[in-house]
Amino acid sequence: MSGLSRVGAAARRGAARLVSAGRRDWVEALWAEAPEVPPGLRRLAWRAGGVQLIAREALMRRRTGTALLFAVAATLVAWAAWPGSPANFATSVDRVDVITMVLVLAGLALLARRFFGPAGDSRVARSLRVGGYAAILALIAAKATVEQLTFAPPRGGLLLRLYRLISGGGFGPGWPPEIIFLAVMALYAAAILWMTSRRSGVAPATLAAGAGAGIVLGVVMYTVAPLGLTVATNPWLPGSDITPFVVLAWILLFGAPVAAALVAERRYTAPGSPPRRAGARARQVVAAGLLTNLVGALFVTVLGTGTIAMMLKAAWLRTWLYHGQHLLFGVAGLRQLLRDDLGAVMYSHELTAGVDAATYLIICIAFPLTALALTGWATLSLSDGAATGPCGPRRGGGPPGPESAPDPPANAQLAGSDRE
Repeated sequence: MSGLSRVGAAARRGAARLVSAGRRDWVEALWAEAPEVPPGLRRLAWRAGGVQLIAREALMRRRTGTALLFAVAATLVAWAAWPGSPANFATSVDRVDVITMVLVLAGLALLARRFFGPAGDSRVARSLRVGGYAAILALIAAKATVEQLTFAPPRGGLLLRLYRLISGGGFGPGWPPEIIFLAVMALYAAAILWMTSRRSGVAPATLAAGAGAGIVLGVVMYTVAPLGLTVATNPWLPGSDITPFVVLAWILLFGAPVAAALVAERRYTAPGSPPRRAGARARQVVAAGLLTNLVGALFVTVLGTGTIAMMLKAAWLRTWLYHGQHLLFGVAGLRQLLRDDLGAVMYSHELTAGVDAATYLIICIAFPLTALALTGWATLSLSDGAATGPCGPRRGGGPPGPESAPDPPANAQLAGSDRE
């Protein structure tokens, strides 16, 4: 067999693997019938039509379509985050973030299918996977835009004084915060992949309860902190107008995961459903609470960082957000000087928002820990209830029920059989 024939045979085998196992005989028959077609343009058209049908069949497979969608999204993120001045430290950071996160997300998807099994059959499970990956990739692109400003100090003058004053309280350029950020995002992706897998045993109702409560929490948190955690950076709720939303945000931070856990547990043990073990019920409680704060933290982080990135690029958004002389925290000592320099005022707005964007990392770490603490206490209550269930002592200290009586010894049964 010539080299060209071997290449053609390898191409045919590769094309057959692109389709499902039930359609591979059809692909082999398609290629086997090609020599029966008259040579020339007609045979070429036959094979071209076969390639088109194979490609259409391959794209219909969920795994291939998902991989293609992820590749397109990763390319767009790289295109958005890659440009930058080589002299800026943010350029190296952004490129490392893009490469690392794309590889981590792709690797986690393969490992999850190997160890956790495929995604659940429910629509909410697939939506959570797609939405979680899309949110993380969008966050990488928005974060790159923000860091191009926060990691680039001006050359001198008033802007340099503002930079030193405002950025002094932020994380500042450095690799440790970037490593922590990448590790947290990898944990987020792994948690979402596990909870949406078939092997996890998390019910679709649990996923729906956690995702819905998380979106509500994220919307309220974004209303409170659209440009970071500093209250003074909220331009559309100045002064005491923001107080009711801050109170609501604190209530939802602790109440939303508990409410989602209660809804998930009740729907999992609804009347008419088969009896559930305490371990399976505890799994629903933990998954609902954790997913609530994961979705909420990721929601506010992506929206907040994206708003800051858009503000740096769009002058109309800056004008709409900061109408009038709204000076931010950190520039009060230069208030008189900034009144005559609108460019410096705008730079103070941009830099303060960019520095405060790093505080979203605190939300991404604190929210899941809070949910785990709350749901952990709830699972202990379920375990205690299971330990004192039907086989335990009755209320009032009475003797256990008949189902808790021990079995008679084997010799007693033998004796009875001998008497018979």
